Amino acid sequence: MIDIATLYDCISHRWSPRIGDPSVMGWITVGGYAVTGFLCFATARVRVQDRRFWTILSIVLLFLAVNKQLDLQSALTATGRCVSQMQGWYENRGSVQFGFILALLAASVAIMVIALVRLRRHLGRIGIALCGLGILLTFIAIRAVGFHHFDRIIGMTVANVRMNWALELSGIALIFVNAIWAYGSRQHLRSLKPDGSQGSKP
Repeated sequence: MIDIATLYDCISHRWSPRIGDPSVMGWITVGGYAVTGFLCFATARVRVQDRRFWTILSIVLLFLAVNKQLDLQSALTATGRCVSQMQGWYENRGSVQFGFILALLAASVAIMVIALVRLRRHLGRIGIALCGLGILLTFIAIRAVGFHHFDRIIGMTVANVRMNWALELSGIALIFVNAIWAYGSRQHLRSLKPDGSQGSKP
């Protein structure tokens, strides 16, 4: 039985709410999440047939914008370490971490498969955004676990670009591009006559 007060003290010692990444790239990423989240919200208002998808995606991205700087995944990692120490299996945490990351990756894959099946008729309109969401889910799952071997891989630098920046920003960029296209194409459809010819401006 875990004592809640002791667990809280342990977690508080390891993690507290603060700016997780005050670097320029950190704030650029936060801005990317926020701008793309609001763009998805705007797209949801004009793309009636895909409204639920863009609305959910908007909520997810805006949450990730906040999470990026509060570093909530570190709180999850701290909780796992405290629980392992209190229950006496800290020395064997490697196998648990590995199993956990497999479970998170499996959950990410399951979410994507379900989304692909349910939204298969809409892939022409939202497929790129789904790819971006898949990249973000995979990246978040890896970071949430704090498994050192994976952390070293995504922390690598190639041509002065860190892999974690490339992964996270590429996922955001794919969603942004799809949202821009979806929003713009709706505006184009509004400007056409019923027969498909260009309407005159009022």
